[in-house]
Amino acid sequence: MPDYNSYQNIMMSITDPNMSVKFTSTLEETHKKHLETYAKVIDTTVELPESHSQFVSSAFDTCLKKFKDDEMLFDTIQTFRKDLEQKKVSLKGKRQAISEMISEIQEKEMQKEDIIQKIEKLKEEQAKRTELIESQNKANKDRLRNLQKARGVFHDHLGMEIRTILGKTEQDKGKKLQFVFRNINPSKQDSAYVITMGITENGSYQIVSSDPTLECLSVLENQLQQTNNLPAFLAKVRKEFISQARCSNTMP
Repeated sequence: MPDYNSYQNIMMSITDPNMSVKFTSTLEETHKKHLETYAKVIDTTVELPESHSQFVSSAFDTCLKKFKDDEMLFDTIQTFRKDLEQKKVSLKGKRQAISEMISEIQEKEMQKEDIIQKIEKLKEEQAKRTELIESQNKANKDRLRNLQKARGVFHDHLGMEIRTILGKTEQDKGKKLQFVFRNINPSKQDSAYVITMGITENGSYQIVSSDPTLECLSVLENQLQQTNNLPAFLAKVRKEFISQARCSNTMP
């Protein structure tokens, strides 16, 4: 576009013929500038679609790369999720196995405690049995000493003999004793009156039999078990045998 001075020169050229040449030159120069400006506009217009195309192509490539990256990221996330699910399942199985193992260990611990308690109880029972056996052995030894003393007294003064009845097995050996009384019947001094006795597992006396039979034998046995006085029992048995022999002698 012509500036203010140019227009002023143009107006002067209208009134001044000498300015015609200069006006013409100026007009051509201005036209030339307009053409250059139009050429630049056209070039810019042509270059703009190419630049836009390059931008779109670059943006498309960027978006495509971003899509591929996102797709890879999605696949990676899916893979991580699958691995995580597998690990969860595996962890659940391991937790179940650990829980079962802990339950088994606890059960074995309870069994162990139960076994320990049973062993302790057996030890206590064994100790009690040992103590009872030792007590019975001591009592039996005391009875044996009393029997040995009574044996001499009864044999010398009352004509009584003590016999040991051997069992068929070694276990039954010496468990029964026979007390043989003589000098019971005046008419038959050598006649034998026998009472057979044994000792139970708890150490008490037990009457097995008598020959001849005494009707009051059960009463005498109860008294013996209550008092544990064997000499007094034997004296009562002898007395009953004598009474029975006298009755037999008086019978016609």
